[in-house]
Amino acid sequence: MNDSAASTESPLEQFLRRFEQSVAMQALVALTLSSPVKGAEIAARQQLRPIELRGEQLLQWTLTTGTQQRHENCSFDESRRRLQSLLETSYRQAALLTTDGDWHFKRAKRRDFLRREQRQRTAAVATHDREKQYLIPQGTPVGFLVDLGVMTSSGQVKADKFRKFRQINRYLEFVNDVAIHLPQQGQVCVTDFGCGLSYLTFALHHLLHGIQKREVDILGLDRNADVINRANQTVQRLELTGLRFECTELAAYPDPLELNELADRSLHLAVSLHACDTATDATLLHAVQARANVILAVPCCQHQVAPQLNAAELSSVLGHGLFRERLGSLLTDALRATALEAAGYQAQVLEFIDLEHTPKNVLLRAVRRDVDPLGDDRCRQARREYAQLREFLGIETLATDSLLS
Repeated sequence: MNDSAASTESPLEQFLRRFEQSVAMQALVALTLSSPVKGAEIAARQQLRPIELRGEQLLQWTLTTGTQQRHENCSFDESRRRLQSLLETSYRQAALLTTDGDWHFKRAKRRDFLRREQRQRTAAVATHDREKQYLIPQGTPVGFLVDLGVMTSSGQVKADKFRKFRQINRYLEFVNDVAIHLPQQGQVCVTDFGCGLSYLTFALHHLLHGIQKREVDILGLDRNADVINRANQTVQRLELTGLRFECTELAAYPDPLELNELADRSLHLAVSLHACDTATDATLLHAVQARANVILAVPCCQHQVAPQLNAAELSSVLGHGLFRERLGSLLTDALRATALEAAGYQAQVLEFIDLEHTPKNVLLRAVRRDVDPLGDDRCRQARREYAQLREFLGIETLATDSLLS
């Protein structure tokens, strides 16, 4: 913001903006609130500082009353709202300490004051874990992350985007773990079914093509024309090769065998990160029929299993709607994993960082084994287990059945 714009801000607005900038640029050392207003039932002093907890950037509040201290860890957005509220109603003074100077805010009867002290210091982010080494590190600008608003042009992760940054890196770790099962020579063909805003599709392209220097053909599919148009515009702006997006209903997407014959396109990696309900099963079926080397799926909502559950042994659980819904969701993914095993894949169920649009945090990762599913003992055992679980639960119809046909 230029000086003329800043001059129109109140001292409090300027102070809050300096706080936001210090967090975004990872320059925040500490911020202290003091001098409570008369009659306010509040801690005599509050301080916040940046910390890293399980790979996530947070702000830790320390509330001091007498000799007692209490700690609270909050996100940037929550801390920003809380800070503004406290300065408007409860505290008369605040000190913002950053790596390139300090800012002191003071409320008085007639007007507020803001002054700056020039000072150089080093920011020390307290970490509760070992320092995390990301596949996409901080401090180095990455084109798609800058374009999508996750990073600044200097490569710093924006304070309100660190959760997205962490999610992207965690996703790439899952892909990197199975990269050995993708073709080591020639083109790697990927389809992202239901790519949405495409953060992770661009991240996948960056890993396979930008970092690993592979030749890729990555196709993102979604029914939302607006997000597809924006994604293709980003591809054009960044001049990316081997990445494209198409608007389509997943249920109407051509049969994989037909695609192979008409377009001569293999499928090495199938991704489905937020396909709702049976759309996940449709993408799993497509991947299995196309003999995809690797499948990554984070299912969304599921509605088929829960209404059908009628096992008498589970009556004390099924009598509660919330338990029925959650159990139905877990069982759906358990049946999917077993069905993938029956189809000749080695399936794993892993924890994934919550996506913004869904609380689900289960990732199904499946790697195709070089076996005949009809003759392999492990596949036959998985078929038996699938049928036994369905019978026990009283399930009559299930979209996942298509994986065994």
